[in-house]
Amino acid sequence: MTSGQSEKTQGQLRTLNFGIVSGAISAVGALLVAGDARTWWDALLMGVGLATTLLVVNRWTVSRFSRVVLPGLIVTAIVWVVGVLALNVSAPSYGFAIVATIAAFELPRHRRAVIAGIAAFAVVVLATKLVVAREDGVAALAEFVFISLCVAAAGIVFTMLIYAVHDLITELGESRRREAEHAVIRERMRFAGDLHDIQGHTLHVVKLKLALARKLVRVDTERAEDELQEIHTLVGETIAQTKELAYAQRRLNLSAELENAKNLFEAAGIRVRVDRESEVDSHAGELLGQVLRETTTNILRHAQARQVRITLSTMGITIVNDGAREGPLPDLRGLSTLRQRVADSAGELRVHQQDGWFCTAATLPAATPSDTRKDDQ
Repeated sequence: MTSGQSEKTQGQLRTLNFGIVSGAISAVGALLVAGDARTWWDALLMGVGLATTLLVVNRWTVSRFSRVVLPGLIVTAIVWVVGVLALNVSAPSYGFAIVATIAAFELPRHRRAVIAGIAAFAVVVLATKLVVAREDGVAALAEFVFISLCVAAAGIVFTMLIYAVHDLITELGESRRREAEHAVIRERMRFAGDLHDIQGHTLHVVKLKLALARKLVRVDTERAEDELQEIHTLVGETIAQTKELAYAQRRLNLSAELENAKNLFEAAGIRVRVDRESEVDSHAGELLGQVLRETTTNILRHAQARQVRITLSTMGITIVNDGAREGPLPDLRGLSTLRQRVADSAGELRVHQQDGWFCTAATLPAATPSDTRKDDQ
């Protein structure tokens, strides 16, 4: 995942977080306005405070918080002061508490100063209310200190919920990215294992035959030549097999590739559905297995997929995934190489991208049906 993709994903996560929490903030704020407002002016003032609060939260979700923190804090503070000193309402402390808490979290270098300043400001406002209040001091304390603190506490709780949900979603996104990376690493390890199977066995046999030829070179020249010829043939076959492996031409088992693709996607947190409408012959299965393996790697490396559907039919294989990046089709060299191999078998390999979906389809007229099976995950 590139840095640009990571930033885009983080922005999407923040937007999702705002959508989850803003509804709750709006609902509680509307209830406070409805319960505390005595006149239309009261409702208008508290509505301004609530709207400012939602604006600050929204800008925070898209990483533009620094531009509105100070204006938002000033507006909600003014609304709260006017509400407490002039209108005798405590609800405006809700929005002020939310914005003040976000400001404290988003300014880590000055967090202590911000908290101390906000606390001092709140104490001054409430103390002023107690001084100028005409009611009994105890009643004023209960109404404007206790109630204001309770309402402010509700705002702080919602703000903490914003951060908790954001951290949770971010961690889930990071876990998904790590799982995708691990899936690619496992695929590379499988490739390394295949390479070891080819060359490790050959090198071991070559070592034994060279030792034997060395012993026979003086006592049985003809047999020593036979051993050397076998070594030459074996090395040639190994070179050919290594090239086949490097270019994904090694014989593949389609059923094993389907199971491997399914396991890789599931390990990366991607929902996968495999529809096997029929079986195909061995030649077609090898080629379709190569297409499936390359497409699986491309999805894990280049897409931010959440779901994949693989369909095996009498005519070939189709792999459809979401999470495709907007813009022109990417340069998929592996599929470009396979396109020619499919064409050599009188088939066609096509890729198509639209509305965030990417489709890879390989059709082979030589594919023959055998049975029908569906495997859903």
